[in-house]
Amino acid sequence: MLERTYTGDKPKTVLPKGTIDTQMHMYLEGFPALPGGPALPEGLPGPAEYRQTMAWLGIDRVVITQGNAHQFDNGNLVAALEAMGDAARGVAVITGETNDAEMQRLADANVTGARIMDLPGGAIGLSGLEAIDAKAQAFNWCIAIQFDGSHILDHMPRLEAIRSNWVLDHHGKFFAGVTPDSPQIDAVKRLIDRGNCWFKFAGCYESSRTGGPDYADIAAVARDLAAYAPERIVWGTNWPHNLAKSTAEYPDDAALLDTVMGWFPSEDARHKALVENPEALFGFPPARV
Repeated sequence: MLERTYTGDKPKTVLPKGTIDTQMHMYLEGFPALPGGPALPEGLPGPAEYRQTMAWLGIDRVVITQGNAHQFDNGNLVAALEAMGDAARGVAVITGETNDAEMQRLADANVTGARIMDLPGGAIGLSGLEAIDAKAQAFNWCIAIQFDGSHILDHMPRLEAIRSNWVLDHHGKFFAGVTPDSPQIDAVKRLIDRGNCWFKFAGCYESSRTGGPDYADIAAVARDLAAYAPERIVWGTNWPHNLAKSTAEYPDDAALLDTVMGWFPSEDARHKALVENPEALFGFPPARV
């Protein structure tokens, strides 16, 4: 049985007022897993458990991403956004066939982004990129894109043609391994330089080849990109860590937070990544200081 931890010793890092967790999933009763995706996580970690985690870590706002278990049915996401209120924005799954009435319904529920997950279990992959980009641009949404970044050079013409604001998810998921000098990271910098691409620090353990607790390979690239473009980095917890299948595998969120926060070159860069950058990308109002 998997036991998740929602509280404990406070992290050493004090997060700034208005901090936004831009990568997590939330599950409510009554929304079953659908064919094509993974099973629902054990225990259905939902709003109550996540609020405990927010209080523990010092998070004020959140972006809830449609979980792969629910595939194209955004019902759970909309219910979760309602439960979390004005502190939350959402990233939904849409297609080129999603009509404007449904887009508006989702926008009215505080959805401000669309998800592309070109990995096993994802509802829609890069095949839908251009159609989703057109829909997102029409509604001023961003796009969260996840794929094996090892192949980013093959996708560059299409990525460079994206018109919406978008974020490269989960540290780029360079499963084959990269260093700051790799051509794949040079490609990320070229995309960032276009002005509509962000890079997300979340789920470092999902693609690290060196492993914890320091995730040295991910850390090297993260430090390089945070120094290169602090105005284009966002951060997320990746709660509730769906790939963890046992209590022993479940990350210590406070320790993980401290590790990742150490990859930023300055307090100002960290503030940008936690507050200002996600406000701009996901359509939050400015934090009240």
